[in-house]
Amino acid sequence: MASNYDNAAWFYDGLAQLVYGKAIIKAQVYLLQFVQPNSNILIVGGGTGRILEELAHIYPAGLTITYVEISEKMMALSQKRNIGDNKVTFINDAIENVNLPANFDVVITPFLFDNFTEQTISKVFNNINVLLKPNGLWLNTDFRLTGKWWQSLMLKSMLLFFKLWCNIETDKVHNVDPYFIENGFRQIDAKTFFGEFIISKAYRSEL
Repeated sequence: MASNYDNAAWFYDGLAQLVYGKAIIKAQVYLLQFVQPNSNILIVGGGTGRILEELAHIYPAGLTITYVEISEKMMALSQKRNIGDNKVTFINDAIENVNLPANFDVVITPFLFDNFTEQTISKVFNNINVLLKPNGLWLNTDFRLTGKWWQSLMLKSMLLFFKLWCNIETDKVHNVDPYFIENGFRQIDAKTFFGEFIISKAYRSEL
């Protein structure tokens, strides 16, 4: 059975706020400054969909968004969000199963890659990368370890919890920077949150 957050959908946002305060959403919102008006956006693994409301706060109209989420219950919550007058297409499936045109200006992957083993990261990354236009933007947020003892303890607890509840496949986080570098991306901005445990990075494709 593939990783799926159906079991956690009903408490996910509350738990995230209890543990991380506003850091989870702040890390995602920080990157939205790079989104331009009338962009065609792909969001992969958007969870409960709060990022849709945050985008609508910045651009109440004009955005075309394709929202891919494997969890049926997360998708149901996302579809209740206030999207303004933006056009959103909801796809309840894994990104590797979806056939989409390669015409996206922006890709957003909020806490996506920290669910996977390296083998799966490579597959998912490649499936997403081919959908981005030349000179397109990729906005990625993930957890990371910087050597602080509490980070390792918190990460192990978090991954174990979601392995039991949601069947995530990994027991550690991986550095995804090499995937961006190898595929011709240039990092244009980065910011850390929650004691450097969360990092948001904006990349531009130069291929």
